[in-house]
Amino acid sequence: MKRRKRRVQNSTGVRLTLILGSAVQGACAGLVGAAAMTLGEKIEQALTKRPDSYVPGRTLRTLLGRPVSDRAKPAAANVAMHWGTGALLGALRGIWAMTGIRGGAANATHTVVRLAFDQTLENATGAGAPPSLWPVGEKTVDYLHKAVYSLVTGAAADRWIAPRLISRRGVRSH
Repeated sequence: MKRRKRRVQNSTGVRLTLILGSAVQGACAGLVGAAAMTLGEKIEQALTKRPDSYVPGRTLRTLLGRPVSDRAKPAAANVAMHWGTGALLGALRGIWAMTGIRGGAANATHTVVRLAFDQTLENATGAGAPPSLWPVGEKTVDYLHKAVYSLVTGAAADRWIAPRLISRRGVRSH
């Protein structure tokens, strides 16, 4: 009887392919979440008369070595930062969905990640102040908009991406 050589799949390569695919799908989910957040912001601003914030654009320009004054309204940089952050953190949420980090708890955690990401960059560049210094209304509005982003991103990611890489290792701390 002839023995056939079995072709061994490169499990690392397969995992990497699945992870990269879920990151791309997650980035698309993040863009859907960013669109929902934008719509919510525009509706809220129409009702409250709150002006646009250009802190994200100032943050991006500072990160790129092209800082601007606090009075500047870098619209293109604002749009790039808004949608870029949406896609980037959507990619993260897509990987979570693939690895079994899903549902409401994942969405709540993702909201915190989104807020922390924005605040880290805005404060590290000096383009924004920490939320502890913001008026309560500003914090509430920002937190709600970021929650909308994460809920919509999470719903899309969890729907589009099957949980194919759930590990049972490390269930216990010992």
